[in-house]
Amino acid sequence: MANVNKTSGKSRRAEVAGGGFAGLTAAIALRQNGWDVRLHEKSSELRAFGAGIYLWHNGLRVLEGIGALDDVLQGSHTPPTYETWLHNKSISKETFNGLPWRIMTRSHLHNALVARARAVGVDIRVNSEAVAADPEGRLTLQTGEVLEADLIVGADGVGSKVRDSIGFEQDRWISIDGLIRLIVPRKKKELGHGEWDNTIDMWNFWPRVQRILYSPCNENELYLGLMAPAADPRGSRVPIDLEVWVEMFPFLEPCLIEAAKLETARYDKYETTKLASWTRGKVALVGDAAHAMCPALAQGAGCAMVNAFSLSQDLETGSSVEDALVDWEKRIRPITDRCQALSGEYAANRSLSKGNMFTPAALEAARYDPLRRVFSWPQ
Repeated sequence: MANVNKTSGKSRRAEVAGGGFAGLTAAIALRQNGWDVRLHEKSSELRAFGAGIYLWHNGLRVLEGIGALDDVLQGSHTPPTYETWLHNKSISKETFNGLPWRIMTRSHLHNALVARARAVGVDIRVNSEAVAADPEGRLTLQTGEVLEADLIVGADGVGSKVRDSIGFEQDRWISIDGLIRLIVPRKKKELGHGEWDNTIDMWNFWPRVQRILYSPCNENELYLGLMAPAADPRGSRVPIDLEVWVEMFPFLEPCLIEAAKLETARYDKYETTKLASWTRGKVALVGDAAHAMCPALAQGAGCAMVNAFSLSQDLETGSSVEDALVDWEKRIRPITDRCQALSGEYAANRSLSKGNMFTPAALEAARYDPLRRVFSWPQ
């Protein structure tokens, strides 16, 4: 059934800028609620950028709500424990008391979302870049075409043109550390004895600061996050400096040899964006456009998907779009703000190196259940 604008009697239309996790989630959820949805991706094809990704209970529940969970569970992995090493010795193992979590390649998650978007009838446009929007409900494309809609969703990333064209007040800052994210073969036989199905967060502070987040995605693929300060020319070099990484993590040499072959590797400094508001009129910002955060708590995608899904929920309350967006931000934003702040604090202090740092506060966002806004699920 179409979602009808009570004033005009026409089906309500949403224009979504950005074909990443947040944009696809918003598009699917709105379409499932009867909206006419058109999604704009500036690239020539829909594809995921980056390497691997963690999803926790909150993100997995969103996938359940939009009908993509089963596809994502196939070909992804839940490690037995999240293990922390300091100077190559295990100092903690965390199981999160059964809280669901999952690791996968970014392309695996993205492909599942694209398939679901097409299945529910989202109108996907590639080579279609949004360059501006206004709060009255107009989206301007790079071609000069202006599209009118009941809702504009800005999901166009940390450099959002939708956001910047309207002039949302924002603070942005960059951390001293960054990551090289890679997908390589797991090489379990070559690694030999060890609990190589675990996530292993390996920290070293001497003779230099280097960290490897070892994250199995499935039986064949391994996500490696190689952290080093931006001021370290060897640790931040891409393609990776094999000698400097093997010296610190010799037991991972088979995987690091594969990592050194990847000439498309990229070093990204941790970046945070905080806005005074996520909404203006008929425009809502989701994902990195609204709240880019450090990856310490692995919640960038999870919070983005929760907020995008929750947006579709609040638009069904019977309020005007403008009022619904204000209510949505008021309801959903506090968890994201707390998660963003703690992620930034953990990153700045390199707190995860201490082990056992997934405290109740650190897992607040992960434990959130967005489906309970609509359904009465048992405790």
